Amino acid sequence: MDERSQYASPLIKRYASKEMSYIFSDNFKFSSWRKLWVSLAESEKELGLDITQEQIDQMKENIENIDFEMAAKEEKKRRHDVMAHVHTFGEQSPKAKAIIHLGATSAYVGDNTDLVQLAEALSLTKEKLVNLIADLGKFADETKDIATLGFTHFQAAQPTTVGKRACLWIQDLLLALDDLDERIEKLRFRGVKGTTGTQASFMELFEGDEDKVKALDNLVTEKAGFDKKYIAGQTYPRLVDSQVSSTLSVIAEALSKFSTDIRLLQHLKEVEEPFEKNQIGSSAMAYKRNPMRSERIGSLARFVISLSSSTSFTAATQWMERTLDDSANKRLAIPEAFLAIDAMLMIARNVSNGLVVYPKVIEKRLNDELPFMATEAVIMKAVKNGKDRQELHEIIRVHSMEAGKQVKELGKPNDLIERILNDKNIGLTKEDLDEAMNVQNYIGRAPSQVTDFIEEEIQPVLTENREILDDENPDLFV
Repeated sequence: MDERSQYASPLIKRYASKEMSYIFSDNFKFSSWRKLWVSLAESEKELGLDITQEQIDQMKENIENIDFEMAAKEEKKRRHDVMAHVHTFGEQSPKAKAIIHLGATSAYVGDNTDLVQLAEALSLTKEKLVNLIADLGKFADETKDIATLGFTHFQAAQPTTVGKRACLWIQDLLLALDDLDERIEKLRFRGVKGTTGTQASFMELFEGDEDKVKALDNLVTEKAGFDKKYIAGQTYPRLVDSQVSSTLSVIAEALSKFSTDIRLLQHLKEVEEPFEKNQIGSSAMAYKRNPMRSERIGSLARFVISLSSSTSFTAATQWMERTLDDSANKRLAIPEAFLAIDAMLMIARNVSNGLVVYPKVIEKRLNDELPFMATEAVIMKAVKNGKDRQELHEIIRVHSMEAGKQVKELGKPNDLIERILNDKNIGLTKEDLDEAMNVQNYIGRAPSQVTDFIEEEIQPVLTENREILDDENPDLFV
C-alpha cells in the first residue's frame, strides 16, 4: 500500500523537529536496547561472569545494524517484541547469542530506554525553552519604554508598556523552566532489577553475592549516564510519566497564554506575528492577516494539556509490581506530548523573533482612553487650586458620561479634556491638562521593572545555560 494511503502523524510530517522525532524513532529505541544489552554484558563480565570481549565486540559492531524485517518476522512468530529483538540481535551477533539479555526481564530494555528517551527529550525541550526566553527577553528590552493601554477583563485599564507585558509572558516561561529543571534533575534510571524488582535472577547469577549485584546495578546505571536509580517493581514508577507530562502541560499553558495575547493584540492591530511576503491570510478575504502561528500554538497546547490527564490516570491505576495497561497508553501519550511541545516552542520562537509593533496604533488607542484615566489627576490639580473635591467629582462624572456617549453612541472622538478645559467651574489651564495627560505619569515603574527583571531573573538563567544558547543569543544582556 502506498504510504500516502495510510495515516501519518501530522506532528511528524508538519510540526516537530527532526531531532525530537528521532528521539522517539525505532532507530533510537532499538539501538538503545542494544546499547543496554552491551552495557549489561560488559558489566557482568567486569564482575566475573564468563563473558568474552569477543562477544561484547561483536555486539557493539551491530548496535546500529538493526534488521527490522527480521525483527518483525520474529515478533509475529513469538508475539513478544523484546524477545523478537533478542533473537534478531543474536542472529546478527552469533558469538554473543547465548549471553544477550542475561538475567534481565523485558522492562530492563523497555523501561530503561523510556527513561533515556525522557532524559534526551527533556534536554532538547529545555534548550528550545531557554532560547525562547532569550528571544522574548530581547523583545522586552527593546520595547520596555513603549507605553500601551493595559487591559483587565479585556477592558481598558491603567497603561503599562509593551516590554512589561512581554515580561509577564517570560515569567510564565521561567516558572515552566523551574518545573522542567526539577524533572531533569530528579529523573532516575530503572537499572538492573529483574522481573519484580527484587534482583533475584542476578542474585542467582552471582551466587548470592549481594555486593556484586549492587555493583552491577550501579555500573549499568553509570554507563547509561544516570547517577541515581529508582527502587522498582518490574517497571519504574508511572508517576514519573505523569510528572513529566504535567511539566509539559505547564509549558503548554505558558505558551498558550503568550499566543492568546498575541492573537488579541493582532486583532487590535498593535502587535502582529510575522507575516510572509507571499502568505495568504484567507482564501476569500485577500486583505486578511490571520495570526495562524499563534493559533497553531493554542491548538497544540490544548492537545498537550489533555494528554496530561491520560498519564495521570495511568499512574493512578497501576497494580502491585506492574500491569500492562500502561504500555499502549504511554507509547502514545509521552512521545506525542513531546513532539507537540517541540513544535510549539519552534513556532513561538518564530513568532517572538518576528513580532511587529505598531506604535502609532498603540498611541492612538492610548490617547482615546487616557482622558478617562486622567480624571483623578485633574481632580487633584483642581483641589490644589482651592476647589471642592466632592463638587469636582460630580462635575467631572457628568462630563465623563457625556464624553462616553459621544464615543459609544455617536462614534465621535473622546472630547472629555476639551469639556474640562471649557468648564470654568474646574478652572484648569491647557498646560495643567497637558501635564495630566502625560502618559509617563501613568506607567509607573514599568520600564525600570523590565530592566530589573532582565538583570535579576532572565540574565542569571541565560548565564547558567550559556552552552545551549543559539549563536545569536550569546551573553545577551551582559
